[in-house]
Amino acid sequence: MPVRVRFTVEENYRGWRLDRYLCQKIRRLSREQAKRLIEERLEVLGGAPARLKPSSRVLPGLTFALLREAEPEPETPLEFRVVHDDGALLVVDKPAGLPVHPTARYFAHTFTALARQSFPDRKVDPAHRLDRETSGLLACGCAPEHTRALKLSFARCEVEKTYLALALGSPPAEAFLVDAPLGLTQASAVRVRMHVDPQGLEARTRFTVLGRRFAADGAPVVLLACAPETGRQHQIRAHLHHAGLPVVGDKIYGPDEALFDRFTRRALSAEDRALLRLDRQALHAHRLALPHPVTRERVLLESPLPADLAAFWESCARPGTASLA
Repeated sequence: MPVRVRFTVEENYRGWRLDRYLCQKIRRLSREQAKRLIEERLEVLGGAPARLKPSSRVLPGLTFALLREAEPEPETPLEFRVVHDDGALLVVDKPAGLPVHPTARYFAHTFTALARQSFPDRKVDPAHRLDRETSGLLACGCAPEHTRALKLSFARCEVEKTYLALALGSPPAEAFLVDAPLGLTQASAVRVRMHVDPQGLEARTRFTVLGRRFAADGAPVVLLACAPETGRQHQIRAHLHHAGLPVVGDKIYGPDEALFDRFTRRALSAEDRALLRLDRQALHAHRLALPHPVTRERVLLESPLPADLAAFWESCARPGTASLA
């Protein structure tokens, strides 16, 4: 039996071409793949036109499903911790490995699917994104009007985010700024890879060193607080790569981007895993300060460094003092 992966177009995608919308929602999808899905595997739901083309312009509320053959989804964590819940604002601590939204490979094993099961009487929607391998705080609205308010706060840069990252290398200073525009790397085999591009979108991230240690092989490891001032795709990871400080475990911006291809084919070797040092990228959404979607009062929430990253950090030699306050 086919599986229906359901999509409902949001207001901020009004007027987009349908194929472009799909490429935005399923990041590893090429334009040609999107065209083929629309022509062969798209089912319109509700009162929309029965036939949609790749060039069709989408409107908010348009609901459709992509049909795919049922196959076992990759295993993911199926639980999350609730950090804050007042009926309008829900903030959870997302575990590493759990995708937020459905993709070509994940549907039931996603945060949005789990949230529907956990909160059947609400319309819980994330107001921002976290990569599948990134752990930490994820803010959600509990009704469409709450989600819209949260997304507007993110768009207006009213939300302060701090991530914790474990990176390889020696930072240039105890605190430094990377101010470098980012664009998609067209020549890369990894379609979602970003790089510093003078013609790209402005991107700024402030970094503060919290501690310096050494891995078992002598490689310098640094614990960083990362405060993005803009919200570009992969911003922290791309900026750290640009600064010569790749995130530990990063398969796209780490030692070899071919690792990502082997990972997607489940073909990582023992040598690959040793090179990565961790099974996932060492990035954690640690602190979130944002206006409440109803009261507009400032809400400040934190999530400590998770066990896998803390264990790696503790395994490194020459411990310094690292404050997470």
